[in-house]
Amino acid sequence: MSAKTEEVEIPVIDVEAYLSSSQDEEQCKKVAKALHELGLLCVKDPRVTSKDNDVFIDMMEEYYAQPAEATDKDIRKDFHYQVGVTPNGVEKARNHCSKVAKIEGDDKPVTNCPPGADPKWRFFWRMGEQPPKTEFVRLNADPVTPAAFPQWPKVMDRWGGLMLQSIHTIAEMAAVGFGLPADNFTKLMKYGPHLLAPTGSDLSKHGKLNTVFASYHYDLNFITIHGKSRYPGLFVWTRTGKKVLVKVPKDCLLLQAGKQFEYLTGGEVLAGFHEVLVAEPTLASIERAKENKKSLWRVSSTLFGHIASDQILEPQGRFATEEAKKKYPPTKAGHQVQAELAAINLAQS
Repeated sequence: MSAKTEEVEIPVIDVEAYLSSSQDEEQCKKVAKALHELGLLCVKDPRVTSKDNDVFIDMMEEYYAQPAEATDKDIRKDFHYQVGVTPNGVEKARNHCSKVAKIEGDDKPVTNCPPGADPKWRFFWRMGEQPPKTEFVRLNADPVTPAAFPQWPKVMDRWGGLMLQSIHTIAEMAAVGFGLPADNFTKLMKYGPHLLAPTGSDLSKHGKLNTVFASYHYDLNFITIHGKSRYPGLFVWTRTGKKVLVKVPKDCLLLQAGKQFEYLTGGEVLAGFHEVLVAEPTLASIERAKENKKSLWRVSSTLFGHIASDQILEPQGRFATEEAKKKYPPTKAGHQVQAELAAINLAQS
């Protein structure tokens, strides 16, 4: 089955005016609308450049091309793989087969049911301030620096810091757009276990049409942000169930809501489902890369923005209706993350 999709326009939010005055109410409402209807949006942020993304991806391509004896030293299984590298064949998406069964035609995921372990690698690099005290030590471990890359901390912190800035700005704008205090979400993010999380997929070994690198799933965190990848293949589903092949405009970033955002808004914003696979456009990119002798590692430029582990997840402000509070009862973010990690084979429950 080829992955045909209906065209859905992803809104592009230019945050320059908001950054200069914090008074761009029209754009704030546009952010809230996009997150409610689609669960995602693109952002044009003057602080972020494609050059920084290129430096980051260049380094990650080199990292994933290393032999196993080098990358194996960076595995931290005891910390739920939440720092360092996760080898291919470890992470497994939650079973959403009952949901998939209801999706028809071209909107149906390519993912097998039940899903197997993903053939992708992932590296987790901790971003932001560590909490001075936390109940969830293993979710807030120190970063791992690969031995062969002395530039690693500088490159990771530079690119991760830029993307985390964009998440903070969109979180503020979303709060304003939803009629909440501007710092409603960002104050809950302080000391969050934010993770710069580039995946690596070896297209020289797994370059066949419809090979799934990341099975149909939602993200467990607050907001996920992506820079532009050199290989297309990310598909997302809107609130109405439409499947969209993501095309990130030049010098833009893609943001998608995660499960913690769903909690905080009582379902006004839903965690967005998505999958990554080898599609027809991916094959074309592979051929161009071969002709130009470029790397055949597909690197995702991804950061997971989190609510702090010791904060309580529950519907906020006007979203705290009796119905929402029953559906989303109070829980510490760390407990929610631990349960999700156990469900995707990264931690013991």
